[in-house]
Amino acid sequence: MKLHELSPAEGSTSSRKRKGRGPGSGLGKTAGRGHKGQRARSGGGTRPGFEGGQMPIHRRLPKRGFTNIFKKIVHTINIRDLHKFESGAVVDQQALRTVGMAKGPCDMIKLLGQGDIDFPLTVKVHAASKKAIEKVEAAGGKIEVIS
Repeated sequence: MKLHELSPAEGSTSSRKRKGRGPGSGLGKTAGRGHKGQRARSGGGTRPGFEGGQMPIHRRLPKRGFTNIFKKIVHTINIRDLHKFESGAVVDQQALRTVGMAKGPCDMIKLLGQGDIDFPLTVKVHAASKKAIEKVEAAGGKIEVIS
């Protein structure tokens, strides 16, 4: 088989509709728009969410709360999650993303103290709990708080 012999599977492709090309095409004259009316006009139709003049649902439903635009997105990592790293490794934001522990956008990474660790690590995070600091330092590692 050669490149010029390749073709799509039978019936998988069809030619595009050529509207307004005479009565023989089946889409001549009104080109599938019917006779008159709002949708037959150029630029006709209604905006998204329009319900024919009835009060739209986005105006009928009550509004609640607000979105805080100054919210900080904090990823939390536990001590038990650090077993994915080698002894003596430097655990920073880039390393956590590589391993898949910090996905998506975030403003801060905080280390929490759930679990145990028995090998030294250098952990660079924005915040850490007292228990997490104690456990990492007891294992011979250290925590650097970055801003």
